[in-house]
Amino acid sequence: MPKNDIIRDIALALVLLTRLPLPTLPKPWFQHQARAAWAFPLAGLVVTLPACAGAALALWVGLPPNVAAGLLLTIQILLTGAMHEDGLADTADGFWGGFTPQRRLEIMKDSQIGTYGVLALILAIGLRWLALTAILTTVGVWAPLALAALSRAVMPVLMRALPNARTSGLSQSVGRPSAAVICIGLILALSTSILILGVTALPIIAAMGLSTLGLAQLARAKIGGQTGDILGANQLIAELTGLLVLLTL
Repeated sequence: MPKNDIIRDIALALVLLTRLPLPTLPKPWFQHQARAAWAFPLAGLVVTLPACAGAALALWVGLPPNVAAGLLLTIQILLTGAMHEDGLADTADGFWGGFTPQRRLEIMKDSQIGTYGVLALILAIGLRWLALTAILTTVGVWAPLALAALSRAVMPVLMRALPNARTSGLSQSVGRPSAAVICIGLILALSTSILILGVTALPIIAAMGLSTLGLAQLARAKIGGQTGDILGANQLIAELTGLLVLLTL
């Protein structure tokens, strides 16, 4: 892969998955968004590295692990613009707040949040907070880096597995990545994770794959495909799955 293409793909991945203050990218670059999906794990590392560093600093100065875990979550959410949390809330509201695919899609597009979305966020953030508290004191402060990379590597799998449920929107504009792009991203994420966690990364990526498959089946049944909200929910669910598996191991 040419060096210029690598730089372009990483920049596109950061624009899509973070809220970092990046320079304006050339418009022709956005025609290659689907090809940039291999770099999604790198975007996860970029937003999680300062979060882990913040948690490490909090532990070093003597703050309790639950505070360090809360700081880690806060930094992640700030750097991603809460896009994954927003996707989870919209998905929960749409899937269980409507009775037809069209109505579910309308609810998911609505900026207001409902009961299902609130409950999904409370449960997801609460479980992640508790799991991270335990992981920081057992596995290590840098373990979330592996989960951040792996959970974003499975997003392109869902992008390719399901058609777009809408004829417009972020997911539709990005397009469907090729099998080669997906494989590069998975290899990159898995290699990085093995360096951090060792062979424990293997059952974690397998569990994330199962959670992605389950969400894909649910999305197909509820709205007939995937949207940007589904992809955001996928990342969050995969990360939570990885946290729980890591704790059990």
